[in-house]
Amino acid sequence: MVSDTPPTHTHDRATAGTLTITTDRPRIDEVGEVIYYQVKRIDAVRGLRMTLLVPRTSDPKPAILYVPGGGFTSAAHRKFIEMRLALAQAGFVVAAAEYRVVPDVFPAPLEDGKAAVRYLRAHAEDYGIDPDRIGVLGDSAGGWLAQMLAMTGDTSDYDRGDWRDTSSAVQAAVSLYGISDLRNIGAGFSDAIGRVHASTASTEALLVHGVAFGDFAGATINSDPAKALAASPIGHLSGQKPPLLLMHGSADDLVSPVQSEQMAAALRERDADVDHVVVDGAGHGDGPWFQPALIEYVVAWFGKTLIKR
Repeated sequence: MVSDTPPTHTHDRATAGTLTITTDRPRIDEVGEVIYYQVKRIDAVRGLRMTLLVPRTSDPKPAILYVPGGGFTSAAHRKFIEMRLALAQAGFVVAAAEYRVVPDVFPAPLEDGKAAVRYLRAHAEDYGIDPDRIGVLGDSAGGWLAQMLAMTGDTSDYDRGDWRDTSSAVQAAVSLYGISDLRNIGAGFSDAIGRVHASTASTEALLVHGVAFGDFAGATINSDPAKALAASPIGHLSGQKPPLLLMHGSADDLVSPVQSEQMAAALRERDADVDHVVVDGAGHGDGPWFQPALIEYVVAWFGKTLIKR
């Protein structure tokens, strides 16, 4: 026979575990697939997307723009979640943005990066951002773009689109295994790799000169050194620069560690605020770059440069 009386349970704290929680990390809200810039052409309009991680706190927060790598041929902005989430948990608004890649040519990616910075600054109140504290982080080709944003903050030459009266300058920049000079990406590598970079089909050549079409047979990256230099961070050394952190793996066999070495040396010659860190044994975007110790280093560096004491 089934009883109609519900079973009686006693609350025995002697056998129950207790978990005490401290709320030292903010709740994070994701704002997905925001259109931050519309690229208008004769036959189409392309909306460039941005995804934000926003700590749920009341005070205005510093922001980090993340621009992804992809060899100048892709810009998958939703990757590197380990780094982005760690930055958000540390109190930064983190905006990951896609940008135009090959077959679009320079300065298209830089125009997009600057549009993303201006969007964040123009919408600072919407996302709880302190507009005076915006940094940028990029890896590989994204590291090139992060450096370009840092090095061209004092000019409006590359500002296109909306909010043109809003500054696109950044206050700090981190480049992970990034490119500083398109003319010697494979410096110190084998002759075989050198021939790849000397090809008209190399992605840096396509970025600067475009694809072969009609009566244009294509061009190598060094067929016009001045044009390549203008598309390189190391070609924009004059003027005041924000703090930069350049990190590179000692075993990188895709983008030569010389890229970060030469940029750090050039900045130091001009008394710029630059930190250069070699990650022992790390390659190009491999396991070491996703480890807590490295991520914590980057978070702490941004904390030192962007968080008010």
